[in-house]
Amino acid sequence: MITTPTPMEGAILKLPCLRSVSRNSNFTNRSSNSFPWRYRRLHISASAASASAPLVEGPKLGPGSLGHITRSDFPILHQEINGLKLVYLDNAATSQKPTAVIKALQNYYEAYNSNVHRGIHYLSAKATDEYESARQKVANFIHAAEAREIIFTRNATEAINLVAYSWGLSNLKPGDEIITTIAEHHSAIVPWQIVAQKTGAVLRFVNLTEDEVPDVGQLRDFLSRSTKLLVMHHVSNMLASVLPMDEVISWAHDVGAKVLVDACQSVPHMVVDVKNLDTDFLVGSSHKMCGPTGVGFLYGKSEILSGMPPFLGGGEMIADVYLDHSTYAEPPSRFEAGTPAIGEAIGLGAAIDYLSEIGMQQVHDYEMELGNYLYDRLSSVSDIRIYGPAPSRTVKRAALCSFNVKDVHPTDIATFLDQQHGVAIRSGHHCAQPLHRHLGISASARASLHFYNTKDDVDRFIDALKDTINFFTSFK
Repeated sequence: MITTPTPMEGAILKLPCLRSVSRNSNFTNRSSNSFPWRYRRLHISASAASASAPLVEGPKLGPGSLGHITRSDFPILHQEINGLKLVYLDNAATSQKPTAVIKALQNYYEAYNSNVHRGIHYLSAKATDEYESARQKVANFIHAAEAREIIFTRNATEAINLVAYSWGLSNLKPGDEIITTIAEHHSAIVPWQIVAQKTGAVLRFVNLTEDEVPDVGQLRDFLSRSTKLLVMHHVSNMLASVLPMDEVISWAHDVGAKVLVDACQSVPHMVVDVKNLDTDFLVGSSHKMCGPTGVGFLYGKSEILSGMPPFLGGGEMIADVYLDHSTYAEPPSRFEAGTPAIGEAIGLGAAIDYLSEIGMQQVHDYEMELGNYLYDRLSSVSDIRIYGPAPSRTVKRAALCSFNVKDVHPTDIATFLDQQHGVAIRSGHHCAQPLHRHLGISASARASLHFYNTKDDVDRFIDALKDTINFFTSFK
């Protein structure tokens, strides 16, 4: 059952300095009736119970950890918020940028700012070389066969829309099925709703298992010769579940379906190899992988991209223009109409250089350990409900936790953490309203990590959260 939001929900209140406010303050707890409190019934065998035992802290989290080593590269982390040292735990929304990326942007605008392609002067040639070098870096990073399989877009949302309007409108017909899950980001749902309305195709949604993971068994049952496209996240931005995309893609291909992978929450945190996955399309976003905002990318198999019509018309995407018709360039230019985000693409290339120097396997291993520590510490907090699967020796979670606290609204939690403790987390529906409705809630709080976070960040967050809960429950 979905509860009706109270008039106060979603409002951001500027709190007084509550460190000096008595517990009989008039601050309103807006959520006493906002969230039905549902605990999952877990059926755990003896072997599973052993596998689900708390994962103890490992040696990677102490002084000298990857987080301690790299955080000096991120100027934004070294500041105070409301007089307190910043703890940034909103990385699933956007990552912070290392000095190398900031300098790459500055250098472009100071040293060789110019439009790319067609210009014959030095600045244009230099800008073109760096822009196309960034494309090659993206291709190498995700192990694409060649750079022309990489299309630069404004963001991952535009990349999905490109596939929807170019491939989808050209290939889908009445009765064709598009399979996705109830746990997708809105960007992977709304474009396909529009395409389905225009083409008569049918959208089918995979549900969750009892462990709150998209049910790949149900997905396999859904697949048939009517299935033309599978659209799925690799890592959930709310449940933290990691899906076995290699198996899923193989099943889809067995029935002749194409696959689009939303990799926004996986590419920044683990090794992603599009050739091994054999996916047809994959999208990613620069700003989640330590790069600038305003640029993302679409990977597509070259033989598929070559058969797709343009998404937007204008300069750069043409071969020749006549008064009565135009001919189009080959990919990737066909899908990059107009002046692109040149500086941002170059900044993305610098971010990839930075991540590659660390090594994505090292990033993944460290984040898994830190993420398990976050889950264990958060699980110890009273009256808390964490969404998604519990981590174990066999079940891997991404390094994020979406949660609710009984009788406390998540926006109240996020506001108090920010203004009273300098801790930045996110609250809301995380662009996953269907998933939240399925879980019987309208919003959740989310703490999400990246490799520059440390065990100290998690400890400060937990201490601050306990203080926040104590404050709001004191009004009972």
